[in-house]
Amino acid sequence: MSIESIISSAIVRQFSDKLLNHLEVDVAIVGGGPSALVAARDLALKGVKVAIFERKLAPGGGTWGGGMLFNEVVVQTEALPILDDFGIRYLPIPEAEGYFTLDSVEMASALIYGAVHAGAKIFNSVSVEDIVFKGENVGGLVINWTPVERLGMHVDPLTVTSKCVLDGTGHPSEVVRMVVNKAKVKLNTPTGDILGERPMWVDSGEASTVLNTLEYYPGLFACGMSANNCMGGYRMGPIFGGMLMSGRKAAGLIETFLNK
Repeated sequence: MSIESIISSAIVRQFSDKLLNHLEVDVAIVGGGPSALVAARDLALKGVKVAIFERKLAPGGGTWGGGMLFNEVVVQTEALPILDDFGIRYLPIPEAEGYFTLDSVEMASALIYGAVHAGAKIFNSVSVEDIVFKGENVGGLVINWTPVERLGMHVDPLTVTSKCVLDGTGHPSEVVRMVVNKAKVKLNTPTGDILGERPMWVDSGEASTVLNTLEYYPGLFACGMSANNCMGGYRMGPIFGGMLMSGRKAAGLIETFLNK
């Protein structure tokens, strides 16, 4: 066998084994942003079988670009233990006690590395086009390649079954929206529907990102900006402490759910 064939065979075999081993998982996470990566690492370290399905080629969500392509972001004191867990460095902001800057590229790459080395698997360039229902519970995802979706190709998808799903899709809350629109169910919100993200208000947005990290329907959780959109929280821009703490809270809620 030629080296070219050996290389191609190894890639196909290893990826196929990885995918086959993750068609049934404990937790299926949609979106590989900062809150999702923190949740994935925390859960994987507890022995939970976790897979992240990220639409883009590179996981990390909105972290990479920092604020308007200045690749620095801000966190507050309460999130520092999470940065320490991932080995991410930070510097205090002299004019604002309790706030710190850090390199957004270091943050994104460290979050990805930490989640994968804890045991979570990331499948990039994969889009979620539907959800799986089991009785009255969300029980998995319907997936396809992102290029298939974007080219409008008529290619049937595959399914991933799971004990629960975490929506980490950010501002659009895509998975929660699918559940509302396709299953016609009521969410755990004041109206039973997605309330929609409100304008920027950093202090409120940071707090509400964590507060709104909830189970919104049996087996369906939301974190980060997806949670804020579900419950009508404010956005907060390139400050990421709330996102990180949202991921940690989501992991705790899901662990409790799995242990019921």
